[in-house]
Amino acid sequence: MIIILFGPPGAGKGTQAQRLVDKHNLKQLSTGDMLREAIDEGSELGKKASSIMDRGELVSDDIILSMIKNKLRKSGNDGFIFDGFPRNLEQAKALDKILLDLKLRLDLVIEIVVNDEVLINRIESRAKESKNARSDDNEEVLKNRLNIYHESTEMIIPYYLEQKKLVKIDGMKSIEQVSSDVEGHLINIKK
Repeated sequence: MIIILFGPPGAGKGTQAQRLVDKHNLKQLSTGDMLREAIDEGSELGKKASSIMDRGELVSDDIILSMIKNKLRKSGNDGFIFDGFPRNLEQAKALDKILLDLKLRLDLVIEIVVNDEVLINRIESRAKESKNARSDDNEEVLKNRLNIYHESTEMIIPYYLEQKKLVKIDGMKSIEQVSSDVEGHLINIKK
């Protein structure tokens, strides 16, 4: 099973991805986590990514796509959840090509829908809780990330609607209800 969790920053993609990983033994492919890992390692890629991410900008498609292809190739036919990827139409098309080359198939795209005001409140709360805080957890960076999301990432919706792979989940519900709604759509994949 290969799933994309899609939605604006702070929508709960990471939380829902972790629940799916635990319940269905899937591997989470979070480009953000991959980049933060590179930053923690202090690699050249990590240093470049750090300055880009701290400004709330996106790392180049070439870097992201290379990381993803390598990760998929190493992991074989295990189930995956993409969290925070693809971020634009070019990445979505490139992911389809990578999956085709590796003889894998995308099963479902889940869009977690949350309004911007709620997202800003969530990120501000997360920033106050130091154990979950990230360097990009501030209102200015979030507003920039939301603008990028609305200008680029939302353009993917028609692409996946045309493929009949996209479902929308109300991300303003409780974590448990969002998980239940997600599970309701996964049942159809397993049949």
